Amino acid sequence: MADNDFNSIEDKASYGIGMQMGQQLSSAFPGVSVTAAIAGIEDAFASRAPQVSPDEINAAFQVIQQRLQEEEAKSAEIHAADGIAFLEQNAQREEVTVTASGLQYEVITAGEGDIPTATCTVSTHYRGTLIDGSEFDSSYSRNQPTEFPVNGVIAGWTEALQLMPVGSKWKLYIPYQLAYGEQGAGGAIGPYQALIFEIELLAIK
Repeated sequence: MADNDFNSIEDKASYGIGMQMGQQLSSAFPGVSVTAAIAGIEDAFASRAPQVSPDEINAAFQVIQQRLQEEEAKSAEIHAADGIAFLEQNAQREEVTVTASGLQYEVITAGEGDIPTATCTVSTHYRGTLIDGSEFDSSYSRNQPTEFPVNGVIAGWTEALQLMPVGSKWKLYIPYQLAYGEQGAGGAIGPYQALIFEIELLAIK
């Protein structure tokens, strides 16, 4: 059916529902069968008896869930190992300082202003990337500084900000324990991922 055949409100809304379902299906798990999914939808609409028994469906869901968990575990192990190797190598550079917690930082610009405490609210510009350079967030791209309490962010930031004079720009190399830990943050930041931030401390509010 061509696009211009969807003329009625019902057709357009139905097509939108189908698009949403397709997007959800495509990311549900590797190997999703469009043919089998459409057969299930058609059987449900026609109130026909299922071609696959509920017990078989539940068993299949359990197998798929187990596979996904195993894949997540493998991915987490890779992220953890990659992060550890990266940080170990990075720590050897003369310009990098390593704190007792394992946080690593590099001073790009040395500020001369006041240093915030944990209870302060600060204004910053920042750019966050994975260790492969993939950017996941940036206040620079939004052209808008971000304000937040020093003790209201990830542990690596909280520690670094209490060492930074206003006017400083540092590059932080944060182990997963001081970032989003074993859970990750969804989307681009997976479990056990070390992170890199360029952070500029603009002001204490």
